[in-house]
Amino acid sequence: MDRIQDLRKKKDALKKASGSVRKEIESLVDAGSFVELSALSFSKSAFYDDDAHGEGVVTGFATISGHPFYLVAQNFDVVSGGLTKANCEKVAKTLNAAEKNNTPVVYLLHSQGVSVGEGVNVLEGISELLLKATQLKGTVMQYAYLSGGVYGSAAALASVCDVVFFEDKSVLSVNSPLVLSAKENRNLKAEEVGGYSALNKSGLPAIKVKNLKEAGVKIQAITELLALPVVDAELNKPVPALNKSADAKAIAALLESGIELGANSVPEIKAVLGRIGGIAVAAIVFDQVKLTVESVRKIKNFAEFACCYTLPLVLFVDCLGVEATMQTNNSGVLKEIAEYLSILDAIDTAKIAVVTGKAVGLGYSLFAAKSIGFDYTFALATAEVSLFESALGAEIEYSTEKGVDKKKLAKLYAEENADPVNAAKNGYLDDVIEPQFLKQYLTAALQTLVG
Repeated sequence: MDRIQDLRKKKDALKKASGSVRKEIESLVDAGSFVELSALSFSKSAFYDDDAHGEGVVTGFATISGHPFYLVAQNFDVVSGGLTKANCEKVAKTLNAAEKNNTPVVYLLHSQGVSVGEGVNVLEGISELLLKATQLKGTVMQYAYLSGGVYGSAAALASVCDVVFFEDKSVLSVNSPLVLSAKENRNLKAEEVGGYSALNKSGLPAIKVKNLKEAGVKIQAITELLALPVVDAELNKPVPALNKSADAKAIAALLESGIELGANSVPEIKAVLGRIGGIAVAAIVFDQVKLTVESVRKIKNFAEFACCYTLPLVLFVDCLGVEATMQTNNSGVLKEIAEYLSILDAIDTAKIAVVTGKAVGLGYSLFAAKSIGFDYTFALATAEVSLFESALGAEIEYSTEKGVDKKKLAKLYAEENADPVNAAKNGYLDDVIEPQFLKQYLTAALQTLVG
């Protein structure tokens, strides 16, 4: 037997079976940089023959715009991208290498779930894989690109990732969209069950892109944002437009090279990776937020991201406290608040809060109070800080109390008493600033804390 010829024959068969996914990889990475790992790994199955080359997954490492990455690409043309025991072990081996070499991972996912012929064996493999991916959080970035339908256990892998890219045809679903649609007695398209817009309560760090090439541009931008050193800022450049309007859109525009995560859910909260004066930050921009379980979860998850990757956390607060509904009261909002507080306490990088709109009740206590651990707290001169949103709100709160003087109550919570200067007088705010100088203050604070 000519072993060289035999090896060439086997590798040719592998490349032929994975031609489509290899083209995807080539479109993402730098030309000629991809090196395949564990190419000959496969397992036997009662349902699939040995010629299920490569286990439906291609793994290796490459560079994207000169930055090194490990790649995991599910090949839908082989066993429908199905997970097998050997498949999971192959991916877990790649993740071990990523951890050892402190190198981020990109998953190209397209899978119908597990391969049914392996029974419990594949379940053990999935557990190993999910545990390894979870252990990587906070060590290296993990990106998932959904190149088609991603169902079952493969969907759980996507949920672990720091960033999940959707395109128009992407579908993420723990169960088959057909099954879920039938249970609802509706005839829905797969995208209406698990597409980007449909998953508006999922809390995923999702980004919508046109194609894999655009995802690659985003990956490069995030990598450079996290990796590049601090650059000098132009401190003395005010933004006069902020004096006219300091709404959420104008505040978000202050962030250089900003990339928003999870824009498909809770749109009144923007979670943005960007720079302030050249310093990379994780920023949360509030837009007249009333706290619900979904909104607190989104804030908590992004604060955890900041904690994992040691990014300064900057909050731009415009929060009216907890939503006053029975539905919110009988939800997990308090549990989410408790978890957020634990994460906030664990963050050992800079924490800065700016009240840009209203900070009412817990909207102040959770997101702007120095007592909760913020290094610097500011408020715009146009902001409001108060226990209640208005005198009327205070009156309603105490409407059942005997002996409450409503006139005194109205005076106490009149709009002028919500002036943040009152909070600054008691030392609760480091400064009250004119909106146009906000970026200067933030840059100076960050340089002090980070530099």
